[in-house]
Amino acid sequence: MLRDVETLIRPRRIAVVGASSRNQSQGNIVIDNLTARGYAGEILPVHPTAGAIDGLPAISSIADLPPGVDLAIASVPAGAAADTAAALDAAGVASAIFFAAGFTAEETGAFRNLSNELRMNLHGPNCMGLINCTDGIFLYPAKPTESLRPGPVSLIAQSGSAAISVINSAPFGFAKIVTVGSEFQLTAADYMRWFVADDDTKTVGVILESIKHPGAFAEAARRLFDNGKSLVVLNIGRSRTGAAAARAHTGALTSDADTYELFFRECAIPVVDDYDELIAALQCLAAWGRKPGLGSLAIAGISGGQTALACDVAETVGVALATFGTATMQTLQDILPGIPGNNPVDLGAVVGRETRNNEGGIDAILASPETAALALIQDCQTSLNDRSLRYYLSVAAAYCRSAAKTGKPIVAISPSSQDLHPDMLAAFDGGGIPVIRGLREGLAGIRSCYAGEVARPKVRDEPAPKSEIAVLRKEFAGQRGQLSPDQCLRLLRAYDIPVATSIVVRDSPEAVSCAAEVGFPLVVKVASRDIAHRSELGGVVTDVTDVPALERAIAAVERGVVDAAPSAVIDGFELQTQFDGDLEAVAGFVAAPPFGSKVVVGTGGTLVELTADRALGLAPLDLDEARDMIASTVLGTRLSGYRNLMPETYCRPLAELLVNLSRLASDFGDLVTECDLNPVLVRAGTGDAMVVDVLMVR
Repeated sequence: MLRDVETLIRPRRIAVVGASSRNQSQGNIVIDNLTARGYAGEILPVHPTAGAIDGLPAISSIADLPPGVDLAIASVPAGAAADTAAALDAAGVASAIFFAAGFTAEETGAFRNLSNELRMNLHGPNCMGLINCTDGIFLYPAKPTESLRPGPVSLIAQSGSAAISVINSAPFGFAKIVTVGSEFQLTAADYMRWFVADDDTKTVGVILESIKHPGAFAEAARRLFDNGKSLVVLNIGRSRTGAAAARAHTGALTSDADTYELFFRECAIPVVDDYDELIAALQCLAAWGRKPGLGSLAIAGISGGQTALACDVAETVGVALATFGTATMQTLQDILPGIPGNNPVDLGAVVGRETRNNEGGIDAILASPETAALALIQDCQTSLNDRSLRYYLSVAAAYCRSAAKTGKPIVAISPSSQDLHPDMLAAFDGGGIPVIRGLREGLAGIRSCYAGEVARPKVRDEPAPKSEIAVLRKEFAGQRGQLSPDQCLRLLRAYDIPVATSIVVRDSPEAVSCAAEVGFPLVVKVASRDIAHRSELGGVVTDVTDVPALERAIAAVERGVVDAAPSAVIDGFELQTQFDGDLEAVAGFVAAPPFGSKVVVGTGGTLVELTADRALGLAPLDLDEARDMIASTVLGTRLSGYRNLMPETYCRPLAELLVNLSRLASDFGDLVTECDLNPVLVRAGTGDAMVVDVLMVR
């Protein structure tokens, strides 16, 4: 449930709990920040014995607070946080900020549980509060940098130090700065939704380590986009640790980082890799916003080497470069004699400064239908000598005149990280062109303006639950470890996933008596919850054509498993109809809370980790999404008949299998952490798909 944070951002009456009459506590610093900036509301220090705090009359207890307190600043230690919150809630306080850190496990549990029961909004703990720069309301327990000023960017960060790093480095002003800390109750999404209607916020940057409620976050992002505002995310703390320990092949092919990437891609939220890229992106978005349909980038400058390097970097950060058509190239050649007229445009290659019509060249680039945005590579460093500075200022003036004639995004990039010359900054600022330090940072910033289609909530008709599904859920609830082959097969069949006919028998005599149920030729596999990958331990024999061969196969499987894994318990033997396919695929899913489950498809077989051919999607999938996933893999390329290595193959059966598997993942992701269908055999031409081996881990 999203909460209204108006009383945190624009409080009219603030109580400060924990301010000291003798020492400078965090509460005192907040009072100093408020009074120094002329806060017009009422400040009510709470102290049991002091008559006054920092010249303000004190109130002896929380219970004595008057009605109508919008916000309480709780400057109390971790051990007192829960009791303080309960008292503030009982007193009718609308919202509270808790700075405290260093909670024990017991204190954390108690405070989290309480936060869910409060009527009051609870911000934090383990945070640095928030700053409303527009209205001069600094609910911040430290002295802010003197460079902080109002502007069009709002910043949300889970880490207070991360927010400080951006604040201290940003060349732009801020509307609001919010550090949400541990998010015991209020989350980034609550503030994102509030920024939708904030006239002072043009673009929002979010620095996060985790997302507690993906649905709320996605909905808030969608509302921002629908209201013409921009959003960019820096996701820190992503880790691939643990992927190598996964039992299923599917788990080894994915990571936590993949999950966030999928989520942000689905929501069309641009993502950056570090603080510098975030600052650059916010600069670009503040200047230009999200540009629907923005595509190819043109690059120009007075240095051929610098523009060429910019093209190299653009490719690495995922920015598509414009390919000029014949008409654009001819126009550029007419305006700038001696240049080839392609992208990038080297204005410095023109012979003689008197023939360098920079303004005309830039006009032609911007007028071309192939150009969606323009990056100007221009040295702007503080170290420029006077002669270079005069020339570069004239170049910048020409660029600005061109910028005034277009609505297309233009960004100036100083190619190194050196500080920028104030005169160059002023020149570009006068033309409304942001200047960014560093090629990678500048191009990543431009990339953030590319507006993808924002995903809408998926709507899927839910079939009536099958009785078998309810039975299986109850059965799995108390189970740990690897599911039995029989359980796996029952679950797959409940979701209409094609599985080769299989039975599990105890021993060789039962196998002989039951072989007719499967039919020859068949495959013999060991049935053991202790063995994840049966073929690696000699636990699989194929092409079993008759009873004597069946008896020999069971004996061979038993010997192989005993030799390779003597501690493994053999529960029996699986007899499976042999399905002849032409291609091995892998499909599966991995639980990815709180996002649900990730579905994986790609090239399968024993070398699945080495090939690492996979596409990922968040469950549930529709048929088009499943098809797109398959098409993006090497597997999909082979199915398309690549170089006639195999006939062009119908991919719908595999796509339908993937859709049904994603439904299973949505329904059982809380009970099945990993599912691995490997291989899924696919027949050339028809595309008939059949699961011949399955591994599920609870």
